[in-house]
Amino acid sequence: MADRDAPLRLLSVHAHPDDEASKGAGTVHKYHLEGVRSTLVCCTGGEAGEILNPALDRPEIAERLPEVRAEELAASAAIIGFDEVVMLGYRDSGMPDTPANADPGCFARAPLDEAVGRLVEVIRRERPQVLLTYGDDQRWYPHPDHIRVYEVSMAAVEASADADRYPEAGEPWEVAKVYWSVWARKRMEEMHRAFVDNGIESPFDDAWFERPSHDDRITTTIDVDGLYEIRAGALRAHATQIDPESPFWFGLPDEVLATIHPYEDYIRAVSTVDADLPEDDLFAGLR
Repeated sequence: MADRDAPLRLLSVHAHPDDEASKGAGTVHKYHLEGVRSTLVCCTGGEAGEILNPALDRPEIAERLPEVRAEELAASAAIIGFDEVVMLGYRDSGMPDTPANADPGCFARAPLDEAVGRLVEVIRRERPQVLLTYGDDQRWYPHPDHIRVYEVSMAAVEASADADRYPEAGEPWEVAKVYWSVWARKRMEEMHRAFVDNGIESPFDDAWFERPSHDDRITTTIDVDGLYEIRAGALRAHATQIDPESPFWFGLPDEVLATIHPYEDYIRAVSTVDADLPEDDLFAGLR
């Protein structure tokens, strides 16, 4: 386990428990193996999530879903290799026009200055050189909490470096590099071809490929070859959210899934250091 004095430090900001497993799990584990300190900020408890695994869709689990999801998050974070998990303390906002979205305690309705201040405190305490978050275009999955993660993350990075803002949150800290996680269109195309080649019905219909693509904006690609079991294990830890029979996640044999697009892709949004693009290292220019 790396402590806060580790020479390289990474902070990942996510909306809900399970997002850390589906976005960047291989990247974080790769750097964990190199001794990088990795901290996960989870902005909500995922309270509005449904139980998506039929085997666990039982009243006794539904009654304590927030506690169950916290347990799942802890298990996933341990598999990935996060050194610390920080809960930002907001309720899941659910989707628009739902009761969860009308809750004044939900993340999407929290005053921006308040949410930014909470994240600034974490940034100044952890002093990450690299921060992973979500991008400016959320049309692919416009969940209110994902949009808010982008807004809060980018505002907090700026505020953290300013000594005049949130002085009670600690000494100012400038994050050197910010990356936005991307699910590449190429990755989905390769998955679709693998289903077809293996004679299995693909979950990818035309609508999937009509969604906005960010492939032309990708600046940074991390090789996570050999880390499929980590990525899959983190997903499976979220047993209420990930159906082990899901064709999207596990519809292909493991040995096939392990070979499909063994990379995780990012858009570099901020860099205060010189590092040529394209990159294959989030810490390029920092070591």
